[in-house]
Amino acid sequence: MQSITRNNMDYLFFFLGLGLLLLGANYLVDSAVAIAQRAKISNFIIGLTIVGIGTSAPELFVSIQSALTGHGDIAMGNVLGSNIANVFLIMGVTATILPFEINREQSRRDIPIGIIVALLVFLLANDAIIPGITENSMSRVDGILLLVFFIVYMAVVILKKGEKPKEAIAEADEETKSSLAGKNVYLLWVIAAASLAALLWGGNMFLDGAKNLAKAWGMSEAVISITIVAVGTSLPELITAVIAAFKRNPQLALGNVIGSNVFNLLMILGVSSCIDPYSLENINMIDYSMAILAAVLMWIVVFTFGKKKFDRIEGIIFIAIYIGYTTYLLMR
Repeated sequence: MQSITRNNMDYLFFFLGLGLLLLGANYLVDSAVAIAQRAKISNFIIGLTIVGIGTSAPELFVSIQSALTGHGDIAMGNVLGSNIANVFLIMGVTATILPFEINREQSRRDIPIGIIVALLVFLLANDAIIPGITENSMSRVDGILLLVFFIVYMAVVILKKGEKPKEAIAEADEETKSSLAGKNVYLLWVIAAASLAALLWGGNMFLDGAKNLAKAWGMSEAVISITIVAVGTSLPELITAVIAAFKRNPQLALGNVIGSNVFNLLMILGVSSCIDPYSLENINMIDYSMAILAAVLMWIVVFTFGKKKFDRIEGIIFIAIYIGYTTYLLMR
């Protein structure tokens, strides 16, 4: 009876923590955007910083708290799992609902960058491939290197957007619409503070629930983080993608996925390992390979079936790959 009660509490902490994470991220972005607009900061800068970081806030807080508490597998698994789910699940579902074009800039710049970044993380995290090293880890040097690459990536994005200023401004205006625009500035600060508290508190509850459920189910922290934790923190991207597809604007989903995946690998892993380096125990070669495969297949779909188009058949294949990989993880 005590075991059943404890399991129920773990489920409660897990789902309540997830809810606080998602709500906190949403209102933190909205309040921060409204405050920044009051301070006369351009929507272009707001879109690149507040909105860009805010969409990955659940993954960021979970990974940082995992690193700080010595659970490196959850920090890495959350990021790898989110990227794998973003491509195979979210893009698969989106293309199945409504096939869409892949523009030249994405196929020639953004998708190849995603492949390079996935390979870079694989090399940095697998120290044991070097003779004489027995433990895989993410060090502070690894984190600094990832953050340097992130700064370079952001510089490239800004320069490219600067080549088409009218399109960049229109896109920024659309991205930075806030449901809290026009609210009293003091109320905005209160909402921002409460949202940050919800992220911190929710992240801790979500993490504790995930760790305890992993033990109760006889699963490793790596497996539960790549599956349930990753899908949970990727829910905003999934919801956005499905809505975009039904509104016949699925191209928005692809941009969100590519940007989110690069941000997850460079910014989130960079920040978490800089704050507190951590060891990796149960993240294996197949997990890294799936993240790399996801990035590579995003590029391959450009040249298969309908050229430069994410076809419905490809979407179904992506969903099947995700189901197969998840089944393998649950059996591992």
